[in-house]
Amino acid sequence: KIFNVGKYRRDLYGENLPAEFFDHSNEEFMGKREQACNAALLDLTDFMKQDGVRVGILDSTNSSRTRRAHIRKTLKSLKCKVLMLETIFNKEELIEHNIRTIKLNTPEYKDVDTAALLKDYKKRRDNYMDVYDTVDERDGSHIKIINNLTFIVHNARGYLPQKVVHFVMNLHTLPRVFYLSRHGQSEYNLLGKIGGDAGLTEAGHEYARRLADFAHNVIGMEVEKDEETGEEKRIPRPARLWTSTLRRTKETAALIKKERISTFKWDNGDQVEWIQFQGRARRNLDELYAGVCDGLTYKEIEEKYPDEFARRQGDKLTYRYPRGESYMDVTLRLENVVLDIERTREPILIVGHQGIHRLLYAYFMGLPRDQAPYVSIPLNTVIELTPHAYGCEEKRYLLLSKEEMMKDGQDEPVTSMPTKQRQAAEDVRREGDSVKPQTYTIDPMNPPSF
Repeated sequence: KIFNVGKYRRDLYGENLPAEFFDHSNEEFMGKREQACNAALLDLTDFMKQDGVRVGILDSTNSSRTRRAHIRKTLKSLKCKVLMLETIFNKEELIEHNIRTIKLNTPEYKDVDTAALLKDYKKRRDNYMDVYDTVDERDGSHIKIINNLTFIVHNARGYLPQKVVHFVMNLHTLPRVFYLSRHGQSEYNLLGKIGGDAGLTEAGHEYARRLADFAHNVIGMEVEKDEETGEEKRIPRPARLWTSTLRRTKETAALIKKERISTFKWDNGDQVEWIQFQGRARRNLDELYAGVCDGLTYKEIEEKYPDEFARRQGDKLTYRYPRGESYMDVTLRLENVVLDIERTREPILIVGHQGIHRLLYAYFMGLPRDQAPYVSIPLNTVIELTPHAYGCEEKRYLLLSKEEMMKDGQDEPVTSMPTKQRQAAEDVRREGDSVKPQTYTIDPMNPPSF
């Protein structure tokens, strides 16, 4: 859990504080800042005293050794491992980039003119530099990051500190975006069954066609503006494609064009010939496995395994299907996926499943994990997520509506409907637009899932 001292400061003394507030020679302002820091430390301490494995993050500048010593002394009673993290940017272009891309999103600079922001923040930074002491051995275990290129790790021992080191080395400050899409409607979706490895319905194939267009025209393109003429033109940008290993995601992604674009240069200087949307099927993106309930409808599960059905209703997050998985199990196998998303610079299209996308969405949106199993991830919708330092922006694109799915031309009877509604749907299929489409008993945009 993150304890951001800046938030405590804004809650106590308001937003839009001038750079003078960070003048270390002003005793009144220093007292107020120490009060905000101590309030955050108190909450962090209470959090760390709770049961279970915990990682608390005190998010603040802590530029002086005096402040860092105060933090260590306060946390000493917890008998926990303390790991300091220092980021150093000594290149002016990187400093200005970070101010523009990160500080523009902070609450205290909301609606502030960019030029005024740059002037104020640089003055604030100068105040911090007046008392700046770089982290060294006297601060104990620490990680030092220099220009996001060089990493110095000192005395970081133990399982969790090593996990933190690995995570931090995958982070970067460059803008990034990724897209979540469920597979198109599958035969099992139509029947109300969970799991399995069914192929797509006709509506599912139609969504695959539209997703291919979206990938080519939106995800794989960027707008470049000529600085002299002001003319804008669309040019290809490198993009990635990940799917699960299951048939329905592979079929959904099958029509996405895999074109070669111009030579691409990595940030380490290596040059490669980039293949756009070169697919990567990842087993850890496979849907939550329902074990003995795989291939059943929820009605069948309730009748055949009533005790299991009731347990799942009681605690959807930790419930594990017999010989299957729980959401908590899936969280563990998604760890590497999250690290790859964090480190990747290019846009990523992830064609996956509802259970998987619920967890990824909850992580990046900062939702409590017990809310993850209830996140709405409908069919036929692309969710665009743009993480930044102070949250994550979201856009949703509906590529295929419910009404269009009702007119998909399928020949098989819609077996998931009661007899009366099934007959009405067949009438719609015969008579076309002259009859108003009926509603699925099972919502085609949100079919039974995990």
